Parts: sequence; structure tokens; C-alpha cells
Amino acid sequence: MDPHTDLATARLTGFLETEPVVWLSTVCPDGRPHLVPVWFSWDGEAITILSKPGAQKVRNIRAHGSAMLALGDAEDDFDVGLIEARAELVDTPSGLPAEFAAKYGSRISALGLSLDQFAATYPQAIRLVPTRALGWHGRTQSASIVVAARRVAESRPVSISEEPVDGRRPALRDRIGEPLSRGLRGLRPLRGLRPLPRVGVAI
Repeated sequence: MDPHTDLATARLTGFLETEPVVWLSTVCPDGRPHLVPVWFSWDGEAITILSKPGAQKVRNIRAHGSAMLALGDAEDDFDVGLIEARAELVDTPSGLPAEFAAKYGSRISALGLSLDQFAATYPQAIRLVPTRALGWHGRTQSASIVVAARRVAESRPVSISEEPVDGRRPALRDRIGEPLSRGLRGLRPLRGLRPLPRVGVAI
């Protein structure tokens, strides 16, 4: 999930760096879906979630290591991102991880808990490595796509186009959807950017 690979990844990275909650979807051993909102941290490579050891999501991941996550603002014309991920249960060092303390310290205190009490209550770490990013948006130009486009334009030259297929290069609209492509028409810094090899990120 390198923020410099393409526009979709930059958009998802922005969500991961700023959103306070992610919705985690896993599959129960009997095939039923299970969905919960959780706190998380993001280190640029993987998402970490802390849980009670006996939670349903922990049992699900122990049986099946696939997960899906959703984050963003659905009230803002579905300005959200979806991520497929490989999930695993990992050991955590004693105490609350520094990134969790930095992100949620004040919220934990507001619950009447110390950082050590929170760490003791949620000692099981879940590590989720994104494998595929899925674009999702409504009919209007979303705030996240504008931020992502600026982020890409200010970094090294990249492209949001694919290699030609059967001699025809897919239109921007085909890759990211009509509302987003319409919103990008005025973003001049993205013009003339060179293509990159295809990666495991889809829109």
C-alpha cells in the first residue's frame, strides 16, 4: 500500500492515516459473516487491531485468515474505501503499543481506563496486511480523491492509467468511475504522468 503507486492507493492510505475507526468483516467458522467497528493503527504496511482473546473476530481469524475492511465517511456521499486483507493473530509485547497510545490515549482515559488496563483487557493483536484495495464512492466528487490526487501529484511521477489492452488504453472513467474521473478533469498536475507496472491494487 505504497502511497506513491497510484491514486487509489493514495486515497486508501489517506483513510488509514486519518480515520479513527475501521469496520472489520470476517467469516465465522460456519460461514456466517461477522462485522464490527474497531480501533486500529497503521504502520504503512499493516493494520493492527487489539482484541479480547475470546472475541468472535479472533475465533474467525483463527479458522479463516481472510478479512475485509471499510473506512471513510458514508454520510459524505459514500466517500469510503474498502480493503481486502490477509489476517493473522500475533503476539504483542506487554503494555499498549506506542502507536495505539498516541492515537487513542485521550479516548482511553475518557473511558476511565489507564493505558495498562486497556492493554490488559485487549491483549490479542490482529495483524491485517492489505492485499487489494477497492474504490467506492457516490455521484459527487469526494474530498478524499482530491486529497489523494494532490498527494500523488506532489510525489514522484506516477500514473493512474493501465497498459494498453488489445491496442486500446482504458479510459480514466473505466478505471476509477465516472464521478471521480469527472472531478479529476481540473487537476492539471496529473497530466502527462508516466505509467507504472500493474500492481495488486484494483479500483
